[in-house]
Amino acid sequence: MSKQHDIVASQVNEYDEDVVVNPSSNPHFDDILAARLSRRVALKGGISTTAAALLGGSILSACGGSDDPAPTPAPAPPPAPAALKIGFNAVAKNKNDLVTVPDGYNVSILHAVGDPMHFGDLSWQDDGSESADSYNRRIGDGHDGMYWFGLSDAGAYQADRSDRGLLAVNHEYVVAPYVLHPAGRAAGATRNATEVEKEIYAHGVSIVEVKRDGGNTTMVRGSRYNRRVTSATTMDFTGPARGNAQLATLFSTGATQTRGTNNNCANGYTPWGTYLTCEENYLNVISRAAGDDAQRSAKEIASLNRYGLPQNRKSPYLWETAGSTDLYARWNSSVTGAAATADYRNTINTFGWVVEIDPFAPDSTPAKRTALGRFNHEGAWPAPAVAGKPIVIYMGDDSRNEYIYKFVSKANWDAADVGKGMAAGAKYLDEGTLYVARFNADGSGDWLELSYGKNGLDATNAAYAFADQGDVLINARLAADKLGATKMDRPEWGAVHPTNAEVYMTLTNNSNRVANTATPTGSQLKPDAANPRYYEDIKGGTTSQKGNPNGHIIRWRESATDVTKLNWDIYLFGAESTAAADVNLSSLTDVNDFSSPDGLFFDKRGMLWIQTDDGAYTDVTNCMMLAAIPGKVGDGGKANAAGGTSTIAGAKATADTVRRFLVGPKECEITGIAMTPDNKTLFFNVQHPGEDSTPDFAAKTFGSYWPASQSDATAKKRPRSATVVITRKDNGDIGV
Repeated sequence: MSKQHDIVASQVNEYDEDVVVNPSSNPHFDDILAARLSRRVALKGGISTTAAALLGGSILSACGGSDDPAPTPAPAPPPAPAALKIGFNAVAKNKNDLVTVPDGYNVSILHAVGDPMHFGDLSWQDDGSESADSYNRRIGDGHDGMYWFGLSDAGAYQADRSDRGLLAVNHEYVVAPYVLHPAGRAAGATRNATEVEKEIYAHGVSIVEVKRDGGNTTMVRGSRYNRRVTSATTMDFTGPARGNAQLATLFSTGATQTRGTNNNCANGYTPWGTYLTCEENYLNVISRAAGDDAQRSAKEIASLNRYGLPQNRKSPYLWETAGSTDLYARWNSSVTGAAATADYRNTINTFGWVVEIDPFAPDSTPAKRTALGRFNHEGAWPAPAVAGKPIVIYMGDDSRNEYIYKFVSKANWDAADVGKGMAAGAKYLDEGTLYVARFNADGSGDWLELSYGKNGLDATNAAYAFADQGDVLINARLAADKLGATKMDRPEWGAVHPTNAEVYMTLTNNSNRVANTATPTGSQLKPDAANPRYYEDIKGGTTSQKGNPNGHIIRWRESATDVTKLNWDIYLFGAESTAAADVNLSSLTDVNDFSSPDGLFFDKRGMLWIQTDDGAYTDVTNCMMLAAIPGKVGDGGKANAAGGTSTIAGAKATADTVRRFLVGPKECEITGIAMTPDNKTLFFNVQHPGEDSTPDFAAKTFGSYWPASQSDATAKKRPRSATVVITRKDNGDIGV
């Protein structure tokens, strides 16, 4: 996600994901159950063979494009090391304008916004002079989620290849924009068409070929695989909502296609070798006119409001003001024509999806897989595929008071589908069941089925009369409201443990909570068992934040016998090391304290990487990434959080189980992570360095000068989002 949390409102703040649009009366954990906590009952037992078969097992096999040679089969993953240990000294918290790593590690830049992917375009000039069209062939802005796909010499997916691969990188949003325009965005209520066109092309996804030669890892400029997918790229709708009238626009009157993917935050991948990119804060670019409610049905108004687009809502980007052609007009989700097929009133419904892209087939059409539901998708994290079992994907809706979801495919996994690209995607992602989570106060939980005709999801639903399964998926939030799903503290990234199949998800923060003794008003919430903390953060003698400003990481274990059941605890609580014990419930110290967990990634060894997007602890340190070796659900016990709420906490952290690996440059977010299969090259992204400062383009004064500052502390170049490469100087494995 972009740095738009509820702690600090920055000058480039766009869609506010903390504006609550969930008016449902769904209870929280303390209201769901009055039963006392009993971890012995709730967390009893281990993972049976059935659960391991459903969620554990082999990871990716191999993949290639439909016109490429047969993929090279991948060997079975090796067993996890008997004793995985963190092997570096913790990096100290700091406010330096560079990426700080442990002794013995190298830092290099793979690519940054504006770098050309092909020959024929000039290198980035540091003056905003690049043409708009060239951003169809340049690296986009706002680097975020990413994934590494090993590439064989024959041009097929090779899961164990580490020295050659395709790296798919999301580009979430344009920053200010510092890089794209000569003097930043021009002022005024009407946008300049050239500026807007450049911003449209700077969003989306970059796919580039990468080679490692000795100690150097570089992008292969001019590779036939290098590709941009942008906010103007044509995409197919697939699955139950394809052809639904709510997706019809002037561009696709039959509701089978749309243009563009936007605000791509986190990501996922598939066992057949394709990339999943996820649309999160798409309201950044969509406006709706005053008085538009008068042109709408009651159902439409309910949907628009629930998804954060009330009438008279102007997008921060104002792309729709740049011209009347489709490139610009489609960002206005207002009634302007005689029918939905004559305007773009349904634009909002064409975003908020998981998009599948085949990186091995550069000419293939991406697909918005509607069976996975529409909401602020932070990402889509698969459980390891197991032959004869369904594909399982976990997802979070990154807005305050929103939900956690999972998708279970109808088809069972068959390794013969490796390399079949979008055809395999249609098989596994267009039919299945979407669930939403309810976490109970005793440590148990339920997956609630979001299927038309079940659980009141039909025309009799008073808040929103569902017409069919397409309607349920387009309005997944309203369906989840009906079922009583649990409101969470901003679900962000997830990760699935490669050996025990437990699922982890970051809940980054929430300042909208009130004390247990207070009476909530509006969208405020009291603490509950899985979002248990309410406290006041005192800085300089005054209260700077209230609620849960530092966030936490929840985890759960699926039932061995029932796809609808789980058990959960809270793995880690973000906190400053000096915080009170009932705030610092994980006993963090100077070597591992952190705030606002966001990015999350398990490597194949079982080491967990935690990234932060923080505004509560940035008086002390820039954002960071930590390495962790987690235990299992149930390795801790009952605890009382600040404010008096009972919860279930995981084992306390130590320097041996959680340690700070790096600290980023000034005013950035650390996000996105990938690792080569041999564990020797780690990629991560630095997003929006210098975001919180007002730039002076004439004087070249910025809040950060990174990445130029990484090698030259005196450099005065514009700050740029970029992908960073980390290796060890002795060519050893990362982190150990």
